[in-house]
Amino acid sequence: MGMTMTQKILAAHAGLESVVAGQLIEADLDLVLGNDITSPVAIKEMEKMDLNSVFDKDKIALVPDHFAPNKDIKSAEHCKCVREFAIKNNITNYFEVGRMGIEHALLPEQGLTVAGDVIIGADSHTCTYGALGAFSTGVGSTDMAAGMATGKAWFKVPSAIKFNIVGKPSKYVSGKDLILHIIGMIGVDGALYKSMEFVGEGIKNLTMDDRFTVANMAIEAGAKNGIFPVDDLAIAYMKEHSKRDFKIYEADADAEYDEEYTIDLSTLRPTIAFPHLPENTKTIDEIKEQIKIDQVVIGSCTNGRIDDLRTAAEIIKGRQVADKMRLIVLPATQSIYLQAMEEGLIRTFIEAGGVVSTPTCGPCLGGYMGVLAKGERCVSTTNRNFVGRMGDVTSEIYLASPAVAAESAIKGYIASPV
Repeated sequence: MGMTMTQKILAAHAGLESVVAGQLIEADLDLVLGNDITSPVAIKEMEKMDLNSVFDKDKIALVPDHFAPNKDIKSAEHCKCVREFAIKNNITNYFEVGRMGIEHALLPEQGLTVAGDVIIGADSHTCTYGALGAFSTGVGSTDMAAGMATGKAWFKVPSAIKFNIVGKPSKYVSGKDLILHIIGMIGVDGALYKSMEFVGEGIKNLTMDDRFTVANMAIEAGAKNGIFPVDDLAIAYMKEHSKRDFKIYEADADAEYDEEYTIDLSTLRPTIAFPHLPENTKTIDEIKEQIKIDQVVIGSCTNGRIDDLRTAAEIIKGRQVADKMRLIVLPATQSIYLQAMEEGLIRTFIEAGGVVSTPTCGPCLGGYMGVLAKGERCVSTTNRNFVGRMGDVTSEIYLASPAVAAESAIKGYIASPV
């Protein structure tokens, strides 16, 4: 019986010729990731287990990004805990403020994730790196602690769903619209503990930033991971950003899938997830009433990359943010921030009446830099719109692409440039 991409990667890292869905394996890890919220818990677990060192100082990444720069005293203590652990263990890939970025944009940019890797992170959106043909998944802080100490992790081998992507998207339709369309189609538990494997000739029409967005939100469908085949674009990205060797795995022709779907990108329309679940989707054409909003957030590990900022700036340039509207833009890394500055994108946002923040997760999880008050509505390029996710429990979050977010900031209500 053939194996999927994910199954082949896991088999190789477990030292096995083959694996099957449901099999329990112990696999070697190429990278263990933690942030300022999850790492302190893992560090304390290591102390409880009397584990005094890490398995490989080069294969751990610690990124304070959720409440950094420090929001308050508690967040400062969390970051201090991570910093001291990194210094004590001589962690190579510790990213202090000034070097840091939002973890899932930063690690590929720094060349720490490549095709064929097995990566765990104490953050649910670790599945982002599947865009490069890696197996990456979120784990709890206890698993992170064990991974940092041993370089190994237990997995149940997931079954898979195949998504055959065909066609070419129209202007201002992006990877965010694709993944929201899929989640709306299969539901937030439609891929529960499964691998979402994206294949097909239409993938060539998705940028790397599109692919990162799609893989990032696989968890919003309940998936264990999302993964793309490694094509020329992915190879070029890895060669530009990384000095590491990578290994390409391809699914067998007779690999088994629980379900298969075909999605024609040319038929997709700008898609918005209404409160309070990512599966509660509507296309822009299905919104018949004018839904006024108070705030727009463009950023996060889902949509804070340079393509996202370029799209938003293209729509906003020469226009003004609607009266009594707040536009908050968060470039995902320092490098992206600099590039946006050099291209004039930052000027565009500021001249339009927006604000631009240092890289941070901030408002995505109701942390800071844009927390919502009672009854407020926000269009956000983030990944979750649960009750109270960005602030007061009566607030509402509408998930959308950078194009929809930008047009909505200008209009003052949910709108699309197409």
